[in-house]
Amino acid sequence: MPGTRKLGKTTDQRMAMLRQQVTDLLDKGSMTTTVTRAKEIAPLAENIITLGKKKNLAAYRQILSFITRKEVARKACNELADKYADRNGGYTRITRIGARRGDAAEMAVIELV
Repeated sequence: MPGTRKLGKTTDQRMAMLRQQVTDLLDKGSMTTTVTRAKEIAPLAENIITLGKKKNLAAYRQILSFITRKEVARKACNELADKYADRNGGYTRITRIGARRGDAAEMAVIELV
């Protein structure tokens, strides 16, 4: 379960948004979002990569239950698991980039290290 931030959404809306953002992060490698969303996305993405490193069917099915696209789940199990095989966590980096012009929300870039 993600952290305690509600992000102004109901539970099902929040989980759908986080699932999609984690999928996009794993697919593209980096994304720009607000700092609070980035702090919620980071542990979820790291958990998916750690599951991919196990390389068994049960872990793959757990990844599929969270990730919204099969090709991204395969990428997490194959490419990303091999890339981070010798790393024990810390797969993401959050870099603050300043305030958004429209509503002055603090923005950040979250990327895979």
